[in-house]
Amino acid sequence: MTIDRDRRPRALPAPVAVIVSAVALAMLLIGSPATLAQRGDPASEADYPLRGDDGQLLPNHRVRLLGPIDRVPGVVVVGNPAGKKTLVEFYDLNCPYCRLAAGDLGDMVEHDQAIKLALVPFPVLGAASIGASRVELAVAKLGTPQQFYAFHRRIYAQRGRIDGPRALDVASSLGFDADALTKLGNADETTRTMKDLVALGNALGLMATPSFIIGGVAILGYPGRRELQALIDAAAACGKVVC
Repeated sequence: MTIDRDRRPRALPAPVAVIVSAVALAMLLIGSPATLAQRGDPASEADYPLRGDDGQLLPNHRVRLLGPIDRVPGVVVVGNPAGKKTLVEFYDLNCPYCRLAAGDLGDMVEHDQAIKLALVPFPVLGAASIGASRVELAVAKLGTPQQFYAFHRRIYAQRGRIDGPRALDVASSLGFDADALTKLGNADETTRTMKDLVALGNALGLMATPSFIIGGVAILGYPGRRELQALIDAAAACGKVVC
């Protein structure tokens, strides 16, 4: 899907599904094998007895990273790049729980100077997400991490469907050149980057958005701010999500 600057977004109900669509994956995965990471061999649906802030069990499994995710093209690091508390988030710009998490993560990064937050675009919730991700990947390429994070936060301050034209409007309001973003967003390089990021998430077994990687464990879904902070604190202290 390319970015069409002349097509204005139509009012649609906000999406509620957060399970990764096999169709959406197929749209991006053809010819893009992931080699950076792989899911481990979990014995059950939950390798650790983790519970979210709501008391519900958190689906999770061990993963094995074959390289640093924060160095993958398209991934942006915010917070403290040298921080001892590493948190990786895979998100979709149309995921309502990602929107909920975005506010909490912003506060966490602001108040905990040890957090290194790696943001991984994971556009798996349909064509609108793919179009919007083309814009955000262009923003990541043309802007600073701080500018990208400002775009990221402003996107999640919106309501309704986020597609290419709407993402382009947000980026333009932050001072980015719309023509430059459109050209780069529609480039083959951007398509390859998007495929690689989705392939990476698929290789890690991330079947929900948002998903987080903390201390070699994939957390599927948003656990809530309190539990998320506890998990990254534990991983920094003893190398595991449970010390």
